[in-house]
Amino acid sequence: MLDGINLKKTGERWDFLSEAALEDFAWANLPQLLGLTPLRRQYFINGQICDILALGKNQQLVVLELKNTEDRYIVQQLTRYYHALLEEKPFNKEINYEQPIRLVAIAPNFHRDNYTDRKYNHLSIEFLQFKLLVDNEKCYLQIKDLDNEKVSKLEIHYQEKHSNDLLPEVPRKLINFLANCNEIDRNAILKIRHKILSFDSRMKEFVEANSIEYGKGKSYPCAEIYLDKSKDGSNYTPYLFLKLPDPDPLHKAAILRMRVQNDNGWNKFTALIYSLRGLRASRGRGQATFSYPKFIDLINRWFKDHRNNEKLLICYKNYETLITTKSNSIDLLIDIAFKAWLTRLAK
Repeated sequence: MLDGINLKKTGERWDFLSEAALEDFAWANLPQLLGLTPLRRQYFINGQICDILALGKNQQLVVLELKNTEDRYIVQQLTRYYHALLEEKPFNKEINYEQPIRLVAIAPNFHRDNYTDRKYNHLSIEFLQFKLLVDNEKCYLQIKDLDNEKVSKLEIHYQEKHSNDLLPEVPRKLINFLANCNEIDRNAILKIRHKILSFDSRMKEFVEANSIEYGKGKSYPCAEIYLDKSKDGSNYTPYLFLKLPDPDPLHKAAILRMRVQNDNGWNKFTALIYSLRGLRASRGRGQATFSYPKFIDLINRWFKDHRNNEKLLICYKNYETLITTKSNSIDLLIDIAFKAWLTRLAK
């Protein structure tokens, strides 16, 4: 059972806060809900993103597409996933492709066009309708197979959220870019995006020519996912930029745009890269790179040299969690960017 699933209440009706919340619950409870074994989620293949891949009996591949609202195109989506998976045949050690691929659509309601599309589609597609039931302060997810009327039910431990906490869908530009990236980069960027947009209702997403930016309008940026690709299209690399407090209070700039150099799993930052005039480490224009140990040492030395400097004390406080915990967690660094962003909004 996955605790803390986010739900929202609209009038007397309960809904999942987002499609991601629905997917989180389904993924964590596939064996109890549908008798399936989880395999992969948010799996990219040939420019498509499959919500959940699972295994049924005898290693049968099961593809689940989940919708938090009625969707007229769910049959077409499953058809595209089927084609891509059958063409590539990933995970062939876990999956028995001699078995037919099972396609499952899960939604609160199905549009009449869904039934028309399914009727004239040669593939077998299951329609499962879900409903949230609240009884004596307990909440249950009910799944009903619309073809055989079979019903299953599972209790949800939930957190109530307001409807304005809904996250926007992943921009098509980002989906297309990540489709060409490796799985580690894809999962990390989607996780970071979710963290950023979940932080505050004022945090918005802006699609630019070569990047996805986050903040409250152009005047209050917080983060940026830069989409870098080689000229020949052979290499796609996402970079994370954060608006972080300048660790040197002697600079005029209070906030710097820093590129976060990450480890292979996107759990730690290995360095911060600046592009600024007048850096202590690189006089004049240009770029300076500070490894994590060097970065922390820099802050400590400046604090020691200018202990009575009020601006430096504030600067030290900004990065105190990194110093005291001796952690170079990317999550901690993002939290520092959040704090700096809120401070600017409050002015």
